[in-house]
Amino acid sequence: MAQPEIKTKVVGSYPIPLWLSMNPSTPTLRDAIMVVLKTQELAGIDLISDGELSRYDVSHPETNGMIDYFIQPMRGISSILTRSDLEQFASEQRMGFRVQPAGVVEEQVTEGTMNLPRDWKFFKGLSKSETMFTFTAPYMLARTLIDKHYGDIRQLTMDIAEVLRAQVQGIDAPVIQMDEAHLTGHAKDAEWVHEPFNHALSGIQGEKALHLCFGNYGGQSIQKGYWKDLMPFLNKLDVDHLVLEFARRGYDELHEFGKLKPEIKLGVGVVDIKDNEVESPDLVAKRIENAVKVLGMDRIKWIHPDCGFWMLPRSVADRKMASLVAGRDIYLDR
Repeated sequence: MAQPEIKTKVVGSYPIPLWLSMNPSTPTLRDAIMVVLKTQELAGIDLISDGELSRYDVSHPETNGMIDYFIQPMRGISSILTRSDLEQFASEQRMGFRVQPAGVVEEQVTEGTMNLPRDWKFFKGLSKSETMFTFTAPYMLARTLIDKHYGDIRQLTMDIAEVLRAQVQGIDAPVIQMDEAHLTGHAKDAEWVHEPFNHALSGIQGEKALHLCFGNYGGQSIQKGYWKDLMPFLNKLDVDHLVLEFARRGYDELHEFGKLKPEIKLGVGVVDIKDNEVESPDLVAKRIENAVKVLGMDRIKWIHPDCGFWMLPRSVADRKMASLVAGRDIYLDR
């Protein structure tokens, strides 16, 4: 079957099924992942994910594990937090959505007990559709930590990048996506962050994707900034396609991506995950049409939600996926 000129994908996360949170176990987790995969298949999504349910933690059911799932198994990071640690993190005001750091760096960071290839193998054979694997970028992880060892955010970030590079090297997913939701509000760090990003991405065997958004917690944006400020950073990346938030922010900055090097293909957010209202297929088609009109069909290769679905009701997430696919099909049929 011929591949569509513009393909649909999810960003990664999906709402935790209630019955998984009520009865957490390995067999129940497998069942839940199969439901999520099949839901995406039935919606017609071209590139699906496990809903990031592999990160589910019964002790922290309110999160999708974007931070702690990766930090906790690493060696060199302590989860024991003193009062002074909490006061230091609060005084630095790094992340408004976290009241405490993910850990304290006490020695060189190494992989410890992290085993991302095992988690990929847990769900890789549960669907016949093309399935991707996602992981959090080293910069965002580093910024959640109190550093008592390095005294250098660049070296800390690079060591975390090395851990991630070695992990994803053992994953044979057709697409592996790295997720970053903090850099968008701290563009000054983009002057050096391309180095650890490219190092982590270098371990990927298949297609390399990078998702950037302005955060989503409780339906609120966390970061403030502009895509244009990140363009020099984006042009230094060794990545195949980007997965970017647009639907909530609007499309005024689309033209800035005319400055992006041509070998990087663009994924455009056409579904707002911070709003329970379900976009009509016609609206999705119009957003695609606008993006292609601004940048051309050669640039726009993916459409997707702005970010993950994990904070939406399942019924809303499912209908948004259906509209995403229907809108793409309407546009391509015109």
